[in-house]
Amino acid sequence: MSQVKVLRAKDYPRMPWKNGGGSTEEITRDAGTGLDGFGWRLSIADIGESGGFSMFAGYERIITVLQGDGMTLSVDGQITRSLLPLDPFAFSGESQVSCTLLGGPIRDFNLIYAPQRYNARLQRLDGEQRFFTSAGTVLVFSVTDELEVKVGNSASHLGRHDCLQLDGNTGLLEVSINGSCCVIELITR
Repeated sequence: MSQVKVLRAKDYPRMPWKNGGGSTEEITRDAGTGLDGFGWRLSIADIGESGGFSMFAGYERIITVLQGDGMTLSVDGQITRSLLPLDPFAFSGESQVSCTLLGGPIRDFNLIYAPQRYNARLQRLDGEQRFFTSAGTVLVFSVTDELEVKVGNSASHLGRHDCLQLDGNTGLLEVSINGSCCVIELITR
């Protein structure tokens, strides 16, 4: 039986970055505590100045700017395209990464996952849309002030940066959204 819960942005715990250079609001994760033991983790980071990223050996990362002008990344010495708001970018957690802000401070959200344990997919949806998923875990992260998410006969209303988490899905599930969000599907390998 699938379990649905709504996580509110005002309740996200704040924790220090692995490299000590800032802090993150943790949205949710599958297991573990602190910065250890998780198979996947979703968080929001506030980046106030250009600088280095923490390394997460054995993980893959997908980063998406939420607010601000954006940034470029240097990933193992290669400069990325300009990463503008709501433009996801994937890279290895083992890479040497630093960012250069395009304007002032930014806010981003990060999916970090262990590829040996999970397949992950992130997509952005806008307006009224419907999709079907067989993923065991589905996260719907709101990037707008109002988002309606329907799973089966149940509707949830999310505010900006709230997240709907669905765990334990074992079939083909229909999900409808009305608003703007990022959908993350995590499938156990």
